[in-house]
Amino acid sequence: MQLSPAHHDERLTAPRSWWAIAVLTGLACAVMLLPLGTLPLLAGLVGGTALAGLLVSSYGSARVRVVNGALAVGDARIPVTALGDPEILDAEEARAWRTYKADTRAFMLMRSYVPTAVRVEVTDPADPTPYVYVSTREPQALVAALRAARGQTA
Repeated sequence: MQLSPAHHDERLTAPRSWWAIAVLTGLACAVMLLPLGTLPLLAGLVGGTALAGLLVSSYGSARVRVVNGALAVGDARIPVTALGDPEILDAEEARAWRTYKADTRAFMLMRSYVPTAVRVEVTDPADPTPYVYVSTREPQALVAALRAARGQTA
């Protein structure tokens, strides 16, 4: 199914290396339980891997969407009418906005394993949030969808 230009849907999945770390965590749990016997060893392997995998999966399940005239980022939904013009941030600029340029009042969906981001000013005078920072692997597509959605609602 092809999405219209005013739609964008992206899932920020965790990198493969994090899944390898989850397996290694399960192995570490198994080794810790090795002195107790085979059954505890297997329980540690399965339980440790499952728990670490659950943590990686939950952290890596963030969605970035532009749908029905709103930017849906994680649990937040922000109407595009309350947003200014989006700005694409390359890896260096994105890191700057995640660190020393960051405002504590901003809404930020940051994923350190995603180098690029989009920053959008919040223009709603009743909202104290100065901007929205969104990590995205497809910044051009997200900006195009935001501009298209804003054009449709204007």
